[in-house]
Amino acid sequence: MSNINTVTTASSPEEAAATGLKVLVTGAQLASEATELLKKNGIKTIYADGYSGSENLAYIAKTNAVDAILVRQGKINDLVIGSSPRLRVIAKHGSGVDNIDLDSATSHNIPVLRALAANAQSVAELAITLSVTLMKDIGSLSNTVKSGDWPKTKYVGRDLAGAKFGIIGFGEIGRRTAKLAQGLGMETIAYDPFADDADGTRVSRDLTEVLAQGDIVSLHCPLSPQTHHLINSERLKMMKSTAFIVNTSRGAVIDEVALLGALKDESIAGAALDSFEQEPPAADHPFWALPNLIATPHVGGASQSALKNMAVQSAQHIVDVLTGVPFDRRALANQNLAQN
Repeated sequence: MSNINTVTTASSPEEAAATGLKVLVTGAQLASEATELLKKNGIKTIYADGYSGSENLAYIAKTNAVDAILVRQGKINDLVIGSSPRLRVIAKHGSGVDNIDLDSATSHNIPVLRALAANAQSVAELAITLSVTLMKDIGSLSNTVKSGDWPKTKYVGRDLAGAKFGIIGFGEIGRRTAKLAQGLGMETIAYDPFADDADGTRVSRDLTEVLAQGDIVSLHCPLSPQTHHLINSERLKMMKSTAFIVNTSRGAVIDEVALLGALKDESIAGAALDSFEQEPPAADHPFWALPNLIATPHVGGASQSALKNMAVQSAQHIVDVLTGVPFDRRALANQNLAQN
C-alpha cells in the first residue's frame, strides 16, 4: 500500500514510554481529520505495513510501548496484543474484527472498538455496482468489443426491474443495499436470524429460501464461526443456474473451492468478489482464469467519505479510552469484556 511511513523505533520500551501516548496504525496514512484529532490529544501515530506479519507488528508495538492499536490491515493476534504492557485499547478502522483475536484482547482487559456504520453506504454502493455489472454483462461485453467483435445483433440482456435481490445479513449495510436495489426496481428479500422486516424488505429465517429465489445473492454478514463457509457447495447448488453471487463482506464466508467449482461448471452464472480468504490472493489463483468472475481488492469501504468516517470514529475511540472517557458499548466487539 502507498503512504506507509517508515517506522523509527525506540531503543527500548522504557525510552518509548517516556515520550508520551502512542498509537500503532497498521496500514496506510489516516485521513487528515483523524491524524489531527490524535495529535490534538497528544497521541503520536506510528505507522506500519499491516501485511508485514504479526511478528513484525508485535516488535513495533513492543519497542514503541504503544498505548493503542488502530487496525486497518494485518492479523492482530495474542503475540501483538501482549507485546506492549501499556496497550489499553484496540480500534478497528471499519466494522469487521475477524483479524483481531477477541479472546486475547478480553483476557488482557482491552476493549476492541469498531467504527459502526462508518462505511455502510460505500459498501452498499459497491455491492450494487458489482451486481449491475454482472447482470448487464459489462465485463464480457467490454472484452468482446475491445477484441474487435461487435455482438450488438446477438446480445440479449437481463432486466434489473423485477429481478429478485437476495441479501444475506440484514444489518446496516444490508439494509442500505436493499434500498439501492429497490431504487432500481428490484424486489428484495433477506436472510437474517435476528433482524425483522423493514423498508419493503421481507426477512426470512430460511437461508434456503433466499438462495433459491435470488437472481442476485449479496453477502453482508460478519465473519464468525457460524458464518465461516456459510456459502458452501451444498448451498451453491440451491441457487438458480442463472443467478449471481456478490461478496462485499469477508472472504471466508464463501468456500472458495466450492465457488470455483460452481463457476467452472456454470451451476451459477457468475460471481463478484471484493474480499478473499487470503488477502492479497495468490497471483496464480485459479479464479483469475474464469470469465464469469469479477474481482476488486477489498475496497468496499474505500470511498472518501467512508475513509474519513472510519478514521475519525476509530481515532475518537482511542482518544476516549486513553483520556478516561467512557466508550460506547454498542461499538464493543468483545462484549464479554468486564464492565469498567
